[in-house]
Amino acid sequence: MTEATGIVGEFFSLKEETDAELLAMQCGDFYEFFAEDAETVAAELDLKVSQKSSHGSSYPMAGVPVDDLTPYLKALVERGYRVAVADQYETDSGHAREIVRVVTPGTLLETSDADAQYLAAVVAGTDTNGNGNGTASGSDDYGLAFADVTTGRFLVATADDADEALTELYRFDPVEVLPGPDARTDDDLLHTVRERIDATLTLHETEAFAPKRAAHGVRDQFGSETTDRLSVDDAAIAAAGAVLDYVEETGAGVLASMTRIQAHHGDDHVTLDATTQRNLELTETMQGDSEGSLFRTIDHTETSAGGRLLKEWLQRPRRSLEVLERRQESVAALSSAALARDELQDRLGEAYDLARLASKATHGSADARDLLSVRDTLAVLPALAETIESTPELAESPLSEIVARPDREAAADLRETLADALAEEPPSTVTQGGLFRTGYDPELDEVIERHEAVEEWLETLADREKSAHGLSHVTVDRNKTDGYYIQVGKSAADGVPDHYEEIKTLKNSKRFTTEELEEKEREILRLEEQRGDLEYDLFEELRETVADRAELLQDVGRALATVDALASLATHAAENRWVQPELHRDDRLEIDQGRHPVVEQTTEFVPNDVAMDEDRGFLVVTGPNMSGKSTYMRQVACIVLLAQIGSFVPANDAEIGLVDGIFTRVGALDELAQGRSTFMVEMSELSNILHTATEESLVILDEVGRGTATYDGISIAWAATEYLHNEVRAKTLFATHYHELTGLAEELPRVANVHVAADEQDGDVTFLRTVRDGPTDRSYGIHVADLAGVPDPVVDRARGVLARLREEKAIEAKGGGSSDPVQTVFDLSSGQFRGEASADGGDPDGDTETLDTETRTVIEDIESVDVAETTPVELLSKVQEWQERLESE
Repeated sequence: MTEATGIVGEFFSLKEETDAELLAMQCGDFYEFFAEDAETVAAELDLKVSQKSSHGSSYPMAGVPVDDLTPYLKALVERGYRVAVADQYETDSGHAREIVRVVTPGTLLETSDADAQYLAAVVAGTDTNGNGNGTASGSDDYGLAFADVTTGRFLVATADDADEALTELYRFDPVEVLPGPDARTDDDLLHTVRERIDATLTLHETEAFAPKRAAHGVRDQFGSETTDRLSVDDAAIAAAGAVLDYVEETGAGVLASMTRIQAHHGDDHVTLDATTQRNLELTETMQGDSEGSLFRTIDHTETSAGGRLLKEWLQRPRRSLEVLERRQESVAALSSAALARDELQDRLGEAYDLARLASKATHGSADARDLLSVRDTLAVLPALAETIESTPELAESPLSEIVARPDREAAADLRETLADALAEEPPSTVTQGGLFRTGYDPELDEVIERHEAVEEWLETLADREKSAHGLSHVTVDRNKTDGYYIQVGKSAADGVPDHYEEIKTLKNSKRFTTEELEEKEREILRLEEQRGDLEYDLFEELRETVADRAELLQDVGRALATVDALASLATHAAENRWVQPELHRDDRLEIDQGRHPVVEQTTEFVPNDVAMDEDRGFLVVTGPNMSGKSTYMRQVACIVLLAQIGSFVPANDAEIGLVDGIFTRVGALDELAQGRSTFMVEMSELSNILHTATEESLVILDEVGRGTATYDGISIAWAATEYLHNEVRAKTLFATHYHELTGLAEELPRVANVHVAADEQDGDVTFLRTVRDGPTDRSYGIHVADLAGVPDPVVDRARGVLARLREEKAIEAKGGGSSDPVQTVFDLSSGQFRGEASADGGDPDGDTETLDTETRTVIEDIESVDVAETTPVELLSKVQEWQERLESE
């Protein structure tokens, strides 16, 4: 194919300059894609493909209007593409184009998603010997950085190991991750990021992670003392430097909105690993839906920033008693002042996302309507302050301090500047004119006045010509081809004056011009250009003024978001009869009539108590399947978590000792792609808890050891109970079907038994959902099988088998074979099957020497089965297997 020239050749030349998968190149009023890019974009976005000829060859071409690029960019980036954008500019010889930015998931500004859009970097521990090459130091620590380019938020953190690094990544849920040089070789880390976090992995240049270069970039951006102030290690600084470098390289243009960097330390926060967040369904359910999550249940925020903050509180509960009590005071005040709370929420409903607007201003993409949104939102702050100050309950709460933190005088000045400058209904683009109010700029006012005078002259020209020359059917109009013209109907065209110059003949009329009209046309074009240039320059100055106040906007936005999040908690507490828990620093956990915050929204809930303290710190929870054990334990964890974000809780009363971490092990899924079975996942999660939990933690264990043989499982559960009780000493709720564990309450001083009660009458079982002291007597597994829809013959047979087992009578293995039935008896004292039984259920003679090998093997298998801990369905399956093996002999 002949080498392309012209526009297509320029496209290929620019494409070689970038590693982006796609290039959108501005060509006049459109952004065009050519060749394979055009075919890709057309397939992804359902665009029409045309052909562009260049030097004798034809190339596919697809385009979108300049003003419509944003939604197409967003769609492409969400599909995983990196898109370079080349803008057109004027030169002395015509048009030229250059790449101005590369849009990636982590640098996409134009998002309609209310959630944070974090760009993250993760770095394995780097050397500190000063060589600056970013090589691994041999330590297990990780450095992380998180930046939201849409709001300017920037955080750094240190993790002790890969699991903790993954927990932080899961918490922030970034849309794009930059792995450092050493992190790129960690296949487990990268696989988990892909599978669980669903982030785009981007390999940024290695040099950007070099410690010296990264530290220099961080100091340049945030101040010379930043690296010392943050008190994080070199790996975190390397991650921060790489993020800054990436944002600058992609041309997002938002570095100016990143005005502060904060260290994300865990000392004052409750540890919530990724498993716990998932098991407690904090932000999404097990099925991946946001509906039904704890966040969605308590979210009554009016602003996207308030929603983001509330979600952050849930994912990062606090340990600071002072912070939590101040939040409680605010929630209490807002709960009691219902009318004032409604007024605050109404005003918050008028607010826009100031942090994102500030980021757009620094990027240079904010238009006049965005600046009007800034103006309107700045007006919300004094309105909130007025409502708070005029309501005694609120005025005496920490809410007064929250709205006083931003510089309200500076905010008022900026609001006034914007109000004085911008027209109330400006155009959608900043090049159309009509952006500013009269009186904002004298020079602009003069140009507009002259422009309007010429417009008036043109608008009245037709009437003047009719009157002066006795013409009929006269109009004055303008188009791109003819410019301004006087159009006269053909019937009157012969009577036009001599100074009319004909420029076009139409079917029913003729078009004319005059020297005076041509002069007015030149004048209005000059004025339009002058007005457009002047307004654009003035607008850029105004936008720069807003960009310079990005930190102020972020402060105001943070205050509004905080009031919004607190009002949301108050609304939910008032509507659902939640109470303010008493917080303290000892081991007591007392909840009176507690409820699950999500489940109570959808069903009539049976509340339950929990009482734990230094002497009663380990509860063994037993009870039937489907009776509510898991819900009970999760509700305890959720109540503690809610208390430690400053929220009220679903209970009649609660005293909660602050915890430093919440750990859960609830069920498990096979991860066969990683060679991890259900049991391996279960043991990994248990291992993490045993290594990480402390005596100040809360541990929720819903079955341990069920994924392996019965005796192995009991042994593991027993040993784990002893370790948690004796060594870790964490407050623990342990649900189990191993009734043997209930005996530990007599041996270990801090262990107590509780059970979920069931009522059985005439064979009908009712789960009462009530938790009582003491162990349960049995599991009611057959009843659960019946509830689950297992066929009646199976359920009936299971009941018969269970009855025979309890009575120590022989069980006949039913089948269609011709051999005699095989019968065995279960010895309750030994917990094993013994021998072969007589047909009438008598004792066997115990002599197996005359039996063949296969029969003896079957008997040994039967003896190894723990009937009490084998479900009926499993037991029947085994019986069928034994029968088939015996019949084959």
